Amino acid sequence: MKKRLLAALLTSALALSLTACGGSTDSSAANDGGDTASTHDGPYKISMVLKTNAAEFWNIVQAGAEAYEDEHPDQVSLDIKGPPAETYYEEQLNTIQTDLAVESYDGYLIAPLQSEAVATAIANTDKPVVAYDTRIDSDKCLAFVGTGNKEAAKEGGKAAVEAAKAAGWTDIKCIEIAGVQGDATNTARMEGYREGVNEAGGEFLDNETQYANATADLAVTAMEGIMSKYPEGVAIICSNNDDMALAAARTAKDNPNYAKTIFLGFDGQKSAVEAVLNGELTMTAAQNNFDIGYKAVETIVKILNGEEYGDVDTGTEIITKDNAQARLDNFANWLK
Repeated sequence: MKKRLLAALLTSALALSLTACGGSTDSSAANDGGDTASTHDGPYKISMVLKTNAAEFWNIVQAGAEAYEDEHPDQVSLDIKGPPAETYYEEQLNTIQTDLAVESYDGYLIAPLQSEAVATAIANTDKPVVAYDTRIDSDKCLAFVGTGNKEAAKEGGKAAVEAAKAAGWTDIKCIEIAGVQGDATNTARMEGYREGVNEAGGEFLDNETQYANATADLAVTAMEGIMSKYPEGVAIICSNNDDMALAAARTAKDNPNYAKTIFLGFDGQKSAVEAVLNGELTMTAAQNNFDIGYKAVETIVKILNGEEYGDVDTGTEIITKDNAQARLDNFANWLK
């Protein structure tokens, strides 16, 4: 009975869907769920695949998901997993493919490392898929939950230019230490940084972008190369995540020509917020990663229940010394 109801739900949901995961987060794209409400014996069993289970950001995403599960034990049971790092593409894809073949799962929450490969993998599923953090361009993906990465990075880029002006820079050039080349989230953040910096009066140096695969070790090497090529200093170093931003800032710490450089991170993880407070890092574009996990689970439960659903933009906040302590106070609850 349950399987027949879920199949009917998906048929209706796909017909009603106004936007796939590659589409807009505009609330007007919400689906009313149609005639898809179903009864079920026990909680829905959901496969949730992270980009990695070995990073603070993803630990908080998981904490948010588990918070929803704890609050609604009669609605959902999560099976959460992830590879050791964000460069384990094949391992994550194999996990997703394996879980898609498991009959007992009622739906899938996926943060894809390689969106195109995952889109191919889910092409034949008849169960609901919700993407979070990074979009999946597929009509089998019914909703997206996460940060508007381009918009958030754009705001960060603008804030960095204003901070550079306040620090006394007149030639405001920006170099990005980027994540994984070809990753959709990395690309969106790069586009946002470029637009934000250029619109605010700076110059984003496209040809100088350094790909560091989202790792601190490679960010150190990238920063050393930047200092060698630009011994006079660079106004802004923006990074695809906080780990790389911190690594870059620490690498340049003893270089007097980089003493006034604006180091901009992305994610708002605890170590980065602490670094903003102590002056080691200038700012970070903070995601509401707890909400990403929580809202992702909430969204797939709504779909399975036949309720109204849609894409969810969980928002962002530019963290500086002015608001870093408030952000830091939240971590005590998130990382219990």
